[in-house]
Amino acid sequence: MDALTTSCSPGTRRYPQLDPSAVEEARIVLCDLDGCLMSEGTLFADTADFVAACGDRLRVVSNRSDSTAAALSRQLAALGLCVPAAHILLAGEFTLQHFVRQDLRRVTLCAAPVLVERARALGLEPGAQDPEAVLLCRDPGQNVDTLGPLVAQLARGVPFWVANEDVSHPDHAGQPVAETGALLAALRAIRPGLAWRSLGKPHAAMLDHALSEAGLRADDAVFVGDNALTDGRAASAAGMSFIHILRSAGQ
Repeated sequence: MDALTTSCSPGTRRYPQLDPSAVEEARIVLCDLDGCLMSEGTLFADTADFVAACGDRLRVVSNRSDSTAAALSRQLAALGLCVPAAHILLAGEFTLQHFVRQDLRRVTLCAAPVLVERARALGLEPGAQDPEAVLLCRDPGQNVDTLGPLVAQLARGVPFWVANEDVSHPDHAGQPVAETGALLAALRAIRPGLAWRSLGKPHAAMLDHALSEAGLRADDAVFVGDNALTDGRAASAAGMSFIHILRSAGQ
C-alpha cells in the first residue's frame, strides 16, 4: 500500500491503517496505543499483524495515565498480543518514575488506584500532607466536588504536573472519550493562568527514553500514531520520522 499524499513536513507519511511494510526498514518502531493499536479495550483489525511484523522492535509509547506497563502488558496478552512491560512507556507511570529520578517523594496524586499503588511501589508518598508536587492523571473518580482540595494546593504554589494534555482520544466509532486534558481544562477554568509541566506527548521525553534504552538513534526509528498534534509533534521534537494513521470511523 502506498502512503497517502501529504502536505506535512518532510519525514511524515500518512496511511489509512497500520502497514508493516511502512516500518520494515526501521530498527525500532515506536507506536501510540489508543486510536492506533486499540480503542476502549478492543484491538483494531490490523493490529495483530502489525505487532507480529514489528516483533521485538516495537515499543508502545502512549499518553495513557490510568494504567501501568505491567497491567497493560497483561491486558494485551489477554487479547493475543505479546508486548513485554519493558517495551511499554505510559505517560502517567513515566512521570512517577521521573519524580523518583528527581528525588521528589511526597506527592499529591490524582489518579486511578492502579497508579497510586504503583507510586507506592516506587517509594513515593501519594497523599502526603506537604507535597513537593501535584500530578494530575486520568482519574474517572475526579469531579467538580473533588477538585476543591487540589485547587487549594495549587493556590499554595505546589508545582503542578499533568501526565498529558490530551482532551480526548477516539473510540472505534471516532467519538471522543474524555482524557486527562479535560480535567486540566476544568482546573484552568477555575484558575486562569494556571501553569503546569508535562512529559506526555508532544514532549519528546518518552521517545528519547525509548531510544536511549535501546541504544539507538532517532535515525534508526519511526513513530506511528494517529494524532499529528501530539504524536507528530513528539516525533518531530525527537528528530524521527512520523507515520500518521488516519483511520475511518468504525474500523
